[in-house]
Amino acid sequence: MKKNFLFVILLLSSIALKAQELNINVKVSAPRLNLVDPKVFQTLEKQISEFINNTKWTDDEFEPKEKIEGNLNITITSENSATNFSADIYVQTIRPVFNSSYKSQVLNFVDKVSFDYQEFQPIENSSNSYYDPLSSLLTYYPYMMLGADYDTYSLLGGDKHYQTAQKIVQSIPSNLTSMKIEWMSDGNNRNKYWMMENMMNPRVRPLRQAIYEYYINSMDRMNEDPSRSRAVMLSALTTINSVHRSYPNSVVIPLFVDSKRNEIIEIFKGGGRGEQSKVYGIMVNLDPAQASQYNSIR
Repeated sequence: MKKNFLFVILLLSSIALKAQELNINVKVSAPRLNLVDPKVFQTLEKQISEFINNTKWTDDEFEPKEKIEGNLNITITSENSATNFSADIYVQTIRPVFNSSYKSQVLNFVDKVSFDYQEFQPIENSSNSYYDPLSSLLTYYPYMMLGADYDTYSLLGGDKHYQTAQKIVQSIPSNLTSMKIEWMSDGNNRNKYWMMENMMNPRVRPLRQAIYEYYINSMDRMNEDPSRSRAVMLSALTTINSVHRSYPNSVVIPLFVDSKRNEIIEIFKGGGRGEQSKVYGIMVNLDPAQASQYNSIR
């Protein structure tokens, strides 16, 4: 009997270890509080961490070492009331590179949001139904993380996760005008609606295919054949530049360059002058506000 009980415990433990896909470090900070007890945000931090890291987001099996790592840092920028807040949310995920100790940044962006929260308010999985702005937000980010990560391992592999994120966006009630800027098509042109529109837009598909090549045939083979891997990366960047020319206001271009800027610079420091010149031209076109950052490969 004891053996059977132990077997069940071990089996359940094994299932639990494989169940979740995310290992995200969550931090909530509120440096300028006037109305709210700081303990409220400590509770929120714990709730978010448990929600993101303990939810089963896909039907796929993940070993503990395969979990997607990253950070979700929430900085409260204003207390609009005792229960309504504005915040900057920093979202980052990383991906291990094959045959290397290096981890490549996949997502790196800051989202400006507002939400209501009362201490111990439940956070609900909103992949199928709308509950409240905070629940939608904290369900949207995991699917965005999954979509971006899956795209690096298989061609357009993130489709189903981006589709779920898009469904979350579409579930936002149209009468919630307070969420217009962040979520709706007639809001900010870099908001969640446009992020998912871009990801699913056929004009952006070559960029997502290029990101797959960037990882599978470049980053994952960099230690094996650096010269060939840089050539593949240059080809991927050329494709991304073509997407930028055909869809110049796409939100995914800044998303890409903000995640990849430093990595690309370091990789092409080891390239030839002709190669560096081509990459410099592409990246300055994609990332003009940070043009000076690329001077080392000019």
